[in-house]
Amino acid sequence: MRRTSLAGGLLAIVATASCRDGKKPDAYGNIEAVEVVVGSQVAGQLTSFTPNEGSALSAGAVVGVVDTSALVLQLQQAIDQRTVSASRVEEVARQAGVLEAQRTIAQRNYDRIKRLFDQQAATAQQLDQAERDYRTLVAQIAATGAQRQTAARDVSASDSRTAQIRDQLRRTRVVNPVSGTVLTTYTRAGEFVQLGQPLYKIANLDTVELRAYVSESQLADVKLGRSVTVTADAGTGTRRGFPAVVSWISSRAEFTPTPIETRDQRTTLVYAIKLRVPNPGGVLKIGMPADVELGPVTAAR
Repeated sequence: MRRTSLAGGLLAIVATASCRDGKKPDAYGNIEAVEVVVGSQVAGQLTSFTPNEGSALSAGAVVGVVDTSALVLQLQQAIDQRTVSASRVEEVARQAGVLEAQRTIAQRNYDRIKRLFDQQAATAQQLDQAERDYRTLVAQIAATGAQRQTAARDVSASDSRTAQIRDQLRRTRVVNPVSGTVLTTYTRAGEFVQLGQPLYKIANLDTVELRAYVSESQLADVKLGRSVTVTADAGTGTRRGFPAVVSWISSRAEFTPTPIETRDQRTTLVYAIKLRVPNPGGVLKIGMPADVELGPVTAAR
């Protein structure tokens, strides 16, 4: 996902005449909105894809699916491998039990032969053989323990692989992250997409933002949370006023951006601010120029 700006809550639109007294706006700017680019989290053929430009989507809606055939096969293989490894653990455990019983018998036999040898009732050869039998079983039990650990690690690896594939299967579902309006689509159902490839761009247009610039002398009048008025030509042929709130103030001065006013003004140091502007009905459009009046919001007439 890629975020380009922020949006906020909903306020009512108010109608007002702009600049009746010929007063210049306090600041200028352009409308922005949150633009989230949603990309594919896996590679494969896009078997379904529903977003259309201009359509509204709710957060959490599944809007596309990438082909899962290969992953389903991999998942089944991982599950089968896990079953084999678990069976091996059980088999080795049974072998260890048998060997342990044999070791107990061998130890008793060795202890008996040693007593007889001490009483000169058994030969050294018999004692050596009893000791070899006992030590051989001890070594076999140790080897069986190592085999059991290896099989247990195989089970753990299969579990990890299974969890990984299940996560990939979950990611084949394209889930819309935020409520908003689809601005642009970059693909269609049936196309092959790569990991991270952009699929569509969405923005919440219920509240938009205006990035504007104020001079150092105006900065004292601009406070976070302060109500201001944003005016724009909202497609009606007349200027309309919208109540807005200051949501961000830059802590660093910069030269006036090139698109603002005259060449002389571009050399003036200014501070960027952001205004959160309610946009019911989507009247304000991304990129639309707008003016800022730092005075109180006027009532609708």
